[in-house]
Amino acid sequence: MDVRRLFFRFRSYTPIPLIVLALIFARPSWWSFGAGLGMMLFGEVLRFWGVAFAGSATRTTGQAGGDRLITDGPFGYVRNPLYLGNFFLSFGYLVMTWAWMPWMLVVLTGFFGLQYGFIVHLEEEYLSKRFGSEYDHYRRSVRRWIPRLFPYPASQKSLPRWGKALRSERNTLQAIVAVTALLVVRWHVL
Repeated sequence: MDVRRLFFRFRSYTPIPLIVLALIFARPSWWSFGAGLGMMLFGEVLRFWGVAFAGSATRTTGQAGGDRLITDGPFGYVRNPLYLGNFFLSFGYLVMTWAWMPWMLVVLTGFFGLQYGFIVHLEEEYLSKRFGSEYDHYRRSVRRWIPRLFPYPASQKSLPRWGKALRSERNTLQAIVAVTALLVVRWHVL
């Protein structure tokens, strides 16, 4: 089995062990909680913006794919805004918990690089085959992880679909509320 497909398929579940460990060993303060929550909100706003342009196809776990090349919205600044949003969500949660700092952030960054390196390689292979020179030009113009200062000139402009994005992000939003509530209970009750 292709390890890239395995990481792609289970990408929603791989952060769970790290979240559980962080919750168990949490030592939050008001400062860490506020800073981490801010990072989490930034990550979710980035994800939400990306989903508004990409649609619910971002939730697929079967195969990497897409019926059109999305180069506007946040994709005009960075090629992987949803994954970058995921990084800030996880990073923010670890800062909120302040468990095993700074080592937990080192583990997250290493694992994130490994997992999303495989996933992005798989997706880029698909996009290159499907969209050819159009994708190659986009890939040369827009970096994977570091945003551009000015948006890529998208060939097709699309309107964000905020309602569909909200429906698609419902599970992510519920998970954010749940892990934050668990941390608050752990911090103030246990």
